[in-house]
Amino acid sequence: MSNDQGQTVKRSARLKEIMTVMRKHHFLSNFYRQEAPEEICAALQELGPTFIKLGQILSTRPDLVSPAYIKTFHQLQDQVKADPFASVQQTFAAATGKQIGDVFAEFEEKPFASASIGQVHHAKLKDGTPVVVKVQHPAVTQLVNTDLALLRQAIKLFKYVPTGKMVVDLDKTLDELSASLLSEINTMNEVQNGEEFYRLNNGDGIIMVPKVYRDYCAPQVLVNQAMVGKSIRTRFGHDDDEKVVKENKYLAKCLVRNFMKQVFVDRFFHADPHPGNILFAKGQAGERQTTKELAKRWGAASVRYQRQEELPPYRLVYLDFGMMGRLTPVMADGIAEVILALTSKNGHRIAEAILGICNQVGEVNEQRFTRELGSFLRPYMAQGLGQIDFANMLYRVIQLCQDNNLQIKPEVTLLVKAFGTLESTVAKLDPDISMMAVARPFGLAYLKRKLRARDLVDDGLFKSLVTLESVSQLPEKVDTALDTINNGDIEFKLRYQGQERLVKQVERITNRFLIVIILAAVILGSSLLVENSTQHPHIYHLGVMGYAISIAVIVILVLSELVHRFRHWRNQNK
Repeated sequence: MSNDQGQTVKRSARLKEIMTVMRKHHFLSNFYRQEAPEEICAALQELGPTFIKLGQILSTRPDLVSPAYIKTFHQLQDQVKADPFASVQQTFAAATGKQIGDVFAEFEEKPFASASIGQVHHAKLKDGTPVVVKVQHPAVTQLVNTDLALLRQAIKLFKYVPTGKMVVDLDKTLDELSASLLSEINTMNEVQNGEEFYRLNNGDGIIMVPKVYRDYCAPQVLVNQAMVGKSIRTRFGHDDDEKVVKENKYLAKCLVRNFMKQVFVDRFFHADPHPGNILFAKGQAGERQTTKELAKRWGAASVRYQRQEELPPYRLVYLDFGMMGRLTPVMADGIAEVILALTSKNGHRIAEAILGICNQVGEVNEQRFTRELGSFLRPYMAQGLGQIDFANMLYRVIQLCQDNNLQIKPEVTLLVKAFGTLESTVAKLDPDISMMAVARPFGLAYLKRKLRARDLVDDGLFKSLVTLESVSQLPEKVDTALDTINNGDIEFKLRYQGQERLVKQVERITNRFLIVIILAAVILGSSLLVENSTQHPHIYHLGVMGYAISIAVIVILVLSELVHRFRHWRNQNK
């Protein structure tokens, strides 16, 4: 184990270091209560690459940490000391079975970037193709596994430290982070993600994706097409240049539309689209793209129509496919429902949509959840779509769900975080655009396709279809319901607010009443035994024992009632 990857230390020394740093920054207390994010950030930086990477993963998980933590963790930098070229050669040879000179015509010995997992070099293949090669640091897998094991051990040692009210489940959080980090250090996962994302998005308008050269990749080596460009953040802050403003609006529109395609068409999306992972690059002038294509066939004759438009001389390039999200068709349906519900600002519909993307981890009172969610969302309903702080709103909705035994599925929170990350970029390109407003027609179109209503292009017609379909089924449903009632196969259940509490109270009173009856019988029986057993000591003692038991039970009942009343009084005065 090491603080940097060249110095080995004992596990016991590393564990002591972790605990010392945690204690210095009040790590567990602050993290449990989601307070002092700067202290947690400082601790992660001090503990080194593994912990920095954990913080970066946390910055994409609004279901695990608060918006303040997410904002602070975005500032984490994992630039570490680069490995010497001899170490890179050794790692490459061990991973691929080949020497660097056997694969590349050129290979720059000095990396242009070095992070916690690996470092990146410019190179050229034998045919002259420019590529970038990411090589993992030596023993990074052992480094990560050891640090994770020690972190889990440190958490157990701090188990009984008083931390106040717990906002997050630390064990669950560590499980989630471990899975994400171990997946990220397996380079072949990124290879597969890159290939799929390239197939689905490269050439979608001005979107470009680097090609992955799988033949040269290995579990510790990734070889991608070299992409020339600058971070999209270089386009921010040029409001005085009319040409740049116009181009930025187009870029924002392209980013949003492509992301919606990733979600509702591909159901495979980039989960960390921050400005560092999106490049602005030059493109060839005069390139054209097919925007609409129709084909019709009558017997042996056929007609085909294509509409093309010329693309501007610039491109947007996606990078880094270590963190990706995937949706099932059912989950995509749920996301579409949530988007339409949010844009409709119908509280009941929003609650139903959120319930559809949650797992129930206990008894759920849907009426209570709907009521509490409606109260929470009411201030947001008065705001425009572009004014809503979705990161803060999501975190509070997640907390509300947890209070109601609901758990939003991880792929959903990953999507919403990606949505929020891209929205912050898009807002700097075009402050007037609202991703929610753009998302709505995509969600509507997706549901229309699911309902095989492709010819409907208007919201009103779509709603009318759903209403007419429900009305047409109404007589059949009423007839079925009446038959069911007539056959005695239906049961009505009436529930009201506070029902569970009343039932428990009635059950408590009934139990006490039964105990009193039994005590009365014991006392009466004991009295008869004592009265008529002066000549029989054993029977007399049995009667006295009955008295003693009765008195003990009465004392316990009185004390129990006093404790119950005290707790009730204390809860009322909190």
